[in-house]
Amino acid sequence: MSAASGEKVAASSLPAEPPLPLAQLLPVVVIWLVLALLPVGRMSELPMLVGVVTALVLLVRQPGTALNLPAVRLALLLFACYWLPALASALDAVDPGKTWGQVASQLRFGLFSIFVAATLRSVGQWRWLLRASALLVALWLIDAWVQALTGTSLGGSLDSDRLSGIFGADNLKLGGVLAALSPLLLVWMQSRFGLKGVLVSALALSGVILLAGSRAAWLVWLLVLVGWCWRPGAIDRRRALAVVGAVILAGLAVGYGAYQWSPEFAQRIERTVHLARGDAAGVDHALAGRLNIWQASVEMVRAHPVNGVGVRGFRQVYADYAVDGDWLLDQGGAFHAHQLVLEVATETGAIGVLGWLAGLVIVWRTARRLPAAARWQARPVLLALAAMCFPLNTHYAFYSSWWGLFFWWLLAVAVAVLHVRDEHPNPGAPGR
Repeated sequence: MSAASGEKVAASSLPAEPPLPLAQLLPVVVIWLVLALLPVGRMSELPMLVGVVTALVLLVRQPGTALNLPAVRLALLLFACYWLPALASALDAVDPGKTWGQVASQLRFGLFSIFVAATLRSVGQWRWLLRASALLVALWLIDAWVQALTGTSLGGSLDSDRLSGIFGADNLKLGGVLAALSPLLLVWMQSRFGLKGVLVSALALSGVILLAGSRAAWLVWLLVLVGWCWRPGAIDRRRALAVVGAVILAGLAVGYGAYQWSPEFAQRIERTVHLARGDAAGVDHALAGRLNIWQASVEMVRAHPVNGVGVRGFRQVYADYAVDGDWLLDQGGAFHAHQLVLEVATETGAIGVLGWLAGLVIVWRTARRLPAAARWQARPVLLALAAMCFPLNTHYAFYSSWWGLFFWWLLAVAVAVLHVRDEHPNPGAPGR
């Protein structure tokens, strides 16, 4: 197949379908609302609560039916890898009230994942959710560009040192969220508009993610581009590489302009350059003080190697393990380890690390046993999770309510989509 014909196949890979029956549409709307309401404080907890209640009803009325679904069993296994170490960490936690409260609240993630796995079962539902989620990301992206050009957005005026977009100046997660969700937009744009759709969306994403200022988000976005090039679909890989090259060049151009016009952006670039110095002071400056946090984290792990200090107990004992002269102590210390592996190790110990590794192995082995078509249709959420959890990066707190909810939304959807079957497979996808 030629590259041109491959692009045409990609552009028509999501054929028009009749509307979903109401019984199938309603759970998908609930799942989508969790994502759509993320920028609105704790409002995303409301649709999640609907999912939790629905899961409880299913387990009470039809326990055999629900628990026999492969997707539900996988969701429960993965939740056990996440939750049981948190439970173990509560047994001698440094802040028992906080940790036990977190352990109890995390149960909603497990029940929500059961809801998603039990109700997101048809390819029509997945295509609806992918389209709705991609359009939501596009809306947030347009809003961020409006803020960049006018100084205001749906989330308010530009009052911080970076783009905040729909999330507002008091919740600077725009770059991280857009970078993590970018595969959903890229894959949907490729399915609708081919290579041109990928190029336009990637260029728009590059500018906003750069201007949002999170260097961790920059790396996540780069990983997404690499992952998309690795399996670009019906589009020829050389053309995919050309698209990514154009996106990187455009990103460099935007970055150069921002460096000239934005002192805050220039400061982040200059701070990053200090990594080249190689000495501890330069590295710590480049990492915005995170080297001190990571050194304290290592000491914390040594003192609590088995089950950690307890979920969300990091902030309570940070001062006890901080290095001499740690300037963060003057600002109240650090709230979490700012790195996934260290967060798991400090708060849940070796039990937690083994639990997360077990979860990774379970996902990997499950995906390898499933048909290639199943992995293909789940590729946007799997790529999002892989880039979001890449260990050689800095991270938000995965045991926090906000980022934990976002992580479990992606994971629950990935588990469900892996088990969705399409009677009319994507002609650009690999065969069984």
